[in-house]
Amino acid sequence: MADCVTKVELSISCSDLLDKDVGSKSDPLCVLLQSSEGDRWTELGRTERLKNTSSPSFSQRLRLDYHFETVQNLKLGVYDIDNSSSDLGDDDFLGGVELTLGQIVSSKTLTRPLQLKKGKPAGKGSITITAEEIKDNRAIELEFHAQNLDKKDTFGKSDPFLEIFKQGDDGKWQLVHRTEVVKNNLNPSWKKFSVPLQTFCCSDLDRPLKVDCSDHDSDGSHDLIGSFTTKVSELQKAEQGAQVAFDCIHPEKQKKKKSYKNSGVVSVKSCKMLTQYTFLDYVMGGSQINFTVGIDFTGSNGDPRSPNSLHYMSQDGTNQYLSALWSVGHVVQDYDTDKLFPAFGFGAKLPPDYQAAHHEFALNFNPTNPYCKGIQGIVEAYRMVLPQLRLSGPTNFSPIINHVASIAAQAAQSNNASQYFVLLILTDGEITDFDQTRDAIVRASRLPMSIIIVGVGPADFKAMELLDGDDGKLRSTVGEAVVRDIVQFVPFRQFKDAPQSSLAQSVLAEVPNQLVSYFKMRGLEPAKAAPKS
Repeated sequence: MADCVTKVELSISCSDLLDKDVGSKSDPLCVLLQSSEGDRWTELGRTERLKNTSSPSFSQRLRLDYHFETVQNLKLGVYDIDNSSSDLGDDDFLGGVELTLGQIVSSKTLTRPLQLKKGKPAGKGSITITAEEIKDNRAIELEFHAQNLDKKDTFGKSDPFLEIFKQGDDGKWQLVHRTEVVKNNLNPSWKKFSVPLQTFCCSDLDRPLKVDCSDHDSDGSHDLIGSFTTKVSELQKAEQGAQVAFDCIHPEKQKKKKSYKNSGVVSVKSCKMLTQYTFLDYVMGGSQINFTVGIDFTGSNGDPRSPNSLHYMSQDGTNQYLSALWSVGHVVQDYDTDKLFPAFGFGAKLPPDYQAAHHEFALNFNPTNPYCKGIQGIVEAYRMVLPQLRLSGPTNFSPIINHVASIAAQAAQSNNASQYFVLLILTDGEITDFDQTRDAIVRASRLPMSIIIVGVGPADFKAMELLDGDDGKLRSTVGEAVVRDIVQFVPFRQFKDAPQSSLAQSVLAEVPNQLVSYFKMRGLEPAKAAPKS
């Protein structure tokens, strides 16, 4: 069941609006537009119209869906409304502002000067936008145990597990949680578990819930032991120390036998409400996302002067490396206040002596200050150094992963949710130090970082897919598993003909959950806890 889309609410106020009405102040209204395909703008909502004020605070909030992995371009326009038509074409424009939703949520409250058009300010007018996430961030934590369950297996006792369903609006039961199986036990205790309240009961404490207790069979034909219905408000009584227990009823048995009482009793050992923080709680609480880039300059890419090299610049000054960098960097840069991004190359020999290959050199050739100004700064550094490098080998990923990990490890010592690191590696995929890289990733999975690998060119990328542990857990050379999944790999060729934004959507979609999973694992709350609405 997909989580509901994150929704954000914007509150708008303005000050010093232009006065367009003779003898009185303007009657302003604010409209919110989002850019869709190309240069088309779609209206998402508008505030109420306030009378006779040049410093309005609108009470009607504007709602929209939030997606971390895309750049959501917004336009806010303020108009002086002097008629009853909803068409804004005949109303005076008092100024507007263009910005991204990422900029708004990463600063939480933002004030910008209003402009009549690009470069032309609307007097002293300014607009202030505050963002708030609309959500129920509660989760329910439950622990169940049972007594005297019916024996279902001929040999040995039952292997019981519970399934909890909520009643959908259509009256159908939807599964919200399944416990583990307790083997060969008629008085089992199941492990504590937590489920977001939205998922568990649509945040409705009186919504009907059904619990099935079944005997697990390895062939999938699980036998029902018994069921009961309840609701969260009833389960919560266990919080106050009340005994909350349910008869497990098997409908067939109940029909057959008058004296039938139950097929066992399931009790609530504990029930409590928890707060679960979201990605936006952390971002609005001041978490910075630090973006680092590593670019593969190994010989397998081909000589950059040759048109079939992956580093060859086309007529318009781009190649697959730069396209991938633009697409991903464009989204991430909104979440980093200083917009200074360390960028490194690996696998090349450097001037003046071109001796040994370097496995993490500053792209701007300034080892003490490898920071580039904005994504554009990385692109310029790349174009500047490319003609001076000699592509070499081997292709070692571990030095750059360990480099970012050492900075992340320092940040982790501050014990607050203020810093998270995203490393983007652009590579043709011919990795040499596979074992060292595995070990580096397993170590990094304990740190506030995520790794995105974009595979450039036609290689088969088998090794890269192994690093992205989606089909099973990545393990180190000594068998230690990653603590959380932090690597996301995509081949660039899948996106070659797609719009530029689709690569970023694919590789960045997992970052919000990876960030939350790290801070949750460390028990860290958002730095400036978002105010409770």
